[in-house]
Amino acid sequence: MGNRAAYLNRIVTAAGLALGLVMATGALSGPARAADNADPARLLAELKSDNPDTWRKAESDLLRLWSKSGSPAMDLLLERGHKALKDGDPKLAVEHLTALIDHAPDFAEGYNARARAYFQQGLFGPALQDIARTLRLNPHQYGALAGLGTILEDTGDDKRALAAYKASAAINPHQSGVNKAITRLEQQAAGQEL
Repeated sequence: MGNRAAYLNRIVTAAGLALGLVMATGALSGPARAADNADPARLLAELKSDNPDTWRKAESDLLRLWSKSGSPAMDLLLERGHKALKDGDPKLAVEHLTALIDHAPDFAEGYNARARAYFQQGLFGPALQDIARTLRLNPHQYGALAGLGTILEDTGDDKRALAAYKASAAINPHQSGVNKAITRLEQQAAGQEL
């Protein structure tokens, strides 16, 4: 039991560092990685639109933009990693994504995808390290922030989980799972205050 508590303490500490990094760098102010001629600032603004056609297109365009490394070979490794995740093989995904990261260490989506693969294996420490690296490279990666929130919530750090979810929703307010998590954690916090 002592080993598990020490492990969870290390995870929560790493998560706190990742969340601190997000807050210090300003998830809403850093440049998004541009791989083509799309205007990330415009897409991020459109992502907050109330018009479903506008924000859905912006979301799709951003995800497509962020998935372009600038190298067909690296894009293929990312695609293989995503396919392995979809096929339920996170270990194979880690292999493909580690190869991608070895060759393209400044490509945020390699780390973001590998964080998901680690998370699926219950490896929160490595997942948090990759989330932190993702957010250093692309502080607008709302999916990484949502993943950070999930890990923090799973490890019992609801206060920082709520902050991570809110940071994610501030970038993309149309994430139903994130919005539900915010509501749930706010209601839990309100119940604890009584």
